[in-house]
Parts: sequence; structure tokens; C-alpha cells
Amino acid sequence: MSRMEDFLTPHQIVKELDKYIIGQDDAKKNVAIALRNRWRRMHADEKLQKEIVPNNILMIGATGVGKTEIARRLANLADAPFVKVEASKFTEVGYVGRDVESMIRDLVEQAVNLVKTRKSEEVKEKAMENVEEIILDILIPPLKEPGMRPAPVESGDSPSTDYELNEKTRDKFREKIRKGEMEDRKIDINVKKPQAAGLGMIGGGAMDEVSMMNLQEMLGNMMPKKNKKRKVTIAEARRILLEEEAAKLIDMDEVKDEAIEKAASSGIVFIDEIDKVASASTKGSGPDVSREGVQRDLLPIVEGSTVNTKYGLIKTDHILFIAAGAFHVAKPSDLIPELQGRFPIRVELENLTKDDFYHILKDPKNALSKQYEALFAAEKVKISFNDESLEEIAETAFQINQDVENIGARRLHTVMSKLLNEFLFDVPEVIGENAHIAITREMVNEKLADLVKNKDLSEYIL
Repeated sequence: MSRMEDFLTPHQIVKELDKYIIGQDDAKKNVAIALRNRWRRMHADEKLQKEIVPNNILMIGATGVGKTEIARRLANLADAPFVKVEASKFTEVGYVGRDVESMIRDLVEQAVNLVKTRKSEEVKEKAMENVEEIILDILIPPLKEPGMRPAPVESGDSPSTDYELNEKTRDKFREKIRKGEMEDRKIDINVKKPQAAGLGMIGGGAMDEVSMMNLQEMLGNMMPKKNKKRKVTIAEARRILLEEEAAKLIDMDEVKDEAIEKAASSGIVFIDEIDKVASASTKGSGPDVSREGVQRDLLPIVEGSTVNTKYGLIKTDHILFIAAGAFHVAKPSDLIPELQGRFPIRVELENLTKDDFYHILKDPKNALSKQYEALFAAEKVKISFNDESLEEIAETAFQINQDVENIGARRLHTVMSKLLNEFLFDVPEVIGENAHIAITREMVNEKLADLVKNKDLSEYIL
């Protein structure tokens, strides 16, 4: 389990989520309990560990109120594999509810990437040493020492053999490489050619996805590995070679086993648009049948089944599933009863108010105002927002949501783009370095006057 879960209590988890998400306290509390319950399960009596299954969560709320963001930030906190899928994609032509297992395969892929990244960090020091030697061998190829190794050359002595001269030169260049004095020098390196794609067509529709992936991997391993030469700077060579050397030092069998365990015990699957596969009508034909078919295909995955992936078999019993939907037309009760029973925790997310918009603009670590400040700072231009201007932006966004269509906090992106695009266009030619742009209430009113008047807004709706 992740180290974060070891010390984050439900209160602390909510506190961390508060740094990025405004409001929605009920949803935060429920996901915090769900996350902490995983740690509790791992520390419970061994006989009961397998019996304790996660309480999956159904989030009900309009678009843009923070459903996806809560799940994504939760996964980041737990350092857990996370995938987001739209339930409606399984109703597309050619799917009709099949292959919902692909989301579990994606989850395992995420877990493998997480484990590989962590293990790469663990072997980074050794890999860096290897890369340094490779670069040095390219710059000053080593000489084979004839016979016995001579005594080390003292700093004041002059080298007496070609071998000693070569070693001394290599030492000098090693120092230069370590000090970063040769970063822009170009060298030729051998890099592995990526495996050719297109083997997936062999099986057509007769073979399942896992069989095709395994066949492709097997054929790829059988084919001779081809290298190609590239002329790159030492800085670029270090980046390319570091990845290759780290991969050589990692035991991939260990990575696969750990990734399967990590995905099975701490993975989070976020199923969005679950309301799109709910239907008030359970009889008849056409799309309703297709939607119910998707629900029935989702059911065994959520209930707990074994899925075949190219890294091995994974049980889904202890994966946390978070489903979400606006439920404007359908209701949660329109889902098939078996699927409803697999999402025992229901959380209703509230629509965002003007005050929420104001705090979203100002408080989170990744607040939109802070993002724009960073964009302008990249051009050495300062932009500042006073409280009145943020209140006016919040008021405008809220009013447009009321008048046109409620797209939640995403409306703030529309409004901020309209407000600041002219400035972004003028930097740096018209507005030079060290300029200061102060956004006031009056400026917001002036810039957004047309936006508020234009009820159609077709140009600006994202």
C-alpha cells in the first residue's frame, strides 16, 4: 500500500482535497472514508481481509461540479492507479456493451507505469553511472590495457604509456561531464528502433485483445532488435540513455507482479456518464436494450471477477469503483437493481454558487487566476486580480450558467479566456517585459459586456 495512506486520516484526506476542490464536503468525506478503509482492511485480521470489499460510490451531480476532480485527486493522494472511462462509449456502434474489461487492462497498464517509475528512481544513481561511462566511451574510447595494470599515475607525473594517457584524458572529460561543461556537444549514440506496429491485424475479429497483445509481444521479441544512430547533444543523450539503462536494471517480472497487486488492492476506476446507460424503459428494443446490455456487462467487473491482461490475471474484488452522472433525465433507480446494489454509497454534489466560483478563482493551489499569473510571468509580465474583479468574474460566470446552460466551473474558463485573450495576444510585442496589468471590476465589466448580452454564446461555449 502507499505510504500516503499510512498516515493520512479521513480528516487529513479532506484537508488535502480542500486545496484543490471547493465545497462538496459530503463527497469528500465519503471518498476519504473509502480511501482510509483500504488501509484499515490491510491491517485487519487476515482471515477477514478478503471478505472486506470496498463500498463503491455513486456521485450524482451536474457537469463541472467536481466529480472527476475529486476522484483524480484522491488517486494522486493514494499514489494509486487510476483510470477514467465513459460508460456511454460501450454503447457505440461496434461495441454494444462488449469488452468493458478494457478499463481493467488500462488500470493494470497504469499500475505498471507507476511501479516502473518508482523502480526507475531507485536505480537512477546506478543508471546515471552507466550512462556516464557510455558517453565517456563515445568521447574517448578506452584502450585495452596490455598485460598487468601499471601503478596509478601521480598527479605530478607524466603518463608513461598510451593506456595511462588515455585514462588521464578520460578522467579529465569525466570531470567536465559531471560539471555540465559539455552539455551542448553533439555525439553519435545508438538507440533502439521502436517495434513496428500493425501486427494487430493478423487475428482480425477472431482473437481477443489479450491474445493479440501477447502475440504481438512474442513476435516483437523474436524479431532481431535493430539500432539506429542518432546525433544528439550530450544533454539529450543522457536523457535517452538513462531511460534505456534504468530499464536494464529493473526486473520486469517483479514489476508485473507488484503492478497486478497494486491495481487489485488500491486501483480506482472512475466510470463517468453512468446515467447515459440508465433507462426508464427496461422492455422493448433499440438503444434501451443496448444500454441495459452495457449495465449487465459492467456488473461482473464491479461485483468482482478475474480479468485476463497481458501482465497476468487480476481480480477486481477490491478495486474501488466510483460512478458518476448528472441524472438529468434518468434516475439512479433506473439502473438495473443488481448494479444499484453494487454502488451502496450515494453522494449528491451541489450546484456551484457565485461564492463557490469566487473561491474557485482564488483559493485552490491550481486556481485559474494563479494559472494565468504563471502564463504572464513566463513573458516577464505581471498580472494581478483584486477581489472586486474576481467577484465580478464569478458573478458573470454564474449568470451565464443560469441564462444559457449550466456547465459548472468550466464556465470560468470561457469567461477568463474572453477577459484575457486580448492581453495574451499583445504580449510580448505590444505589452513588453516588466509591464503590470491590473485587472479591476471596471475592466471586467467592459471586457465581458458583449458576453453577457449575447445569450447565444455559441462562439464561446466550450
